[in-house]
Amino acid sequence: LLPPAGVQVLATAPVAALSHDPQQEDVRGQSVASPAVDQYAGLEKVKSPIVGTFYRKPSPDADSFCSEGDVVKKGDTLCIIEAMKLMNEIEAPISGTVVRIFPEDAQVVEYGELLVVIDPRR
Repeated sequence: LLPPAGVQVLATAPVAALSHDPQQEDVRGQSVASPAVDQYAGLEKVKSPIVGTFYRKPSPDADSFCSEGDVVKKGDTLCIIEAMKLMNEIEAPISGTVVRIFPEDAQVVEYGELLVVIDPRR
């Protein structure tokens, strides 16, 4: 095949033919990875409402708002997320026992990232 008149070809590259791999399966509409078991099913998962820096304490020399194993009441401050120089207090949505705190102090967190898990049964 020749290029149309007036068109200059600078380089050509070989074209690979597509072939069907019988080892691959059609996964449309299917979950590719098996779903992970939610070890925190039935517990309250507190997620970050914004992107920012996670802080466990109000200041470097203060005690943490809460620790794993602490009992918290609805409305208690769990942590602070700093975004654009604004400190946003994240409150416990329910009363219960703090099972897990995921981010490290001063760690950047994303919107929707899991911060704290609370067990309302304890």
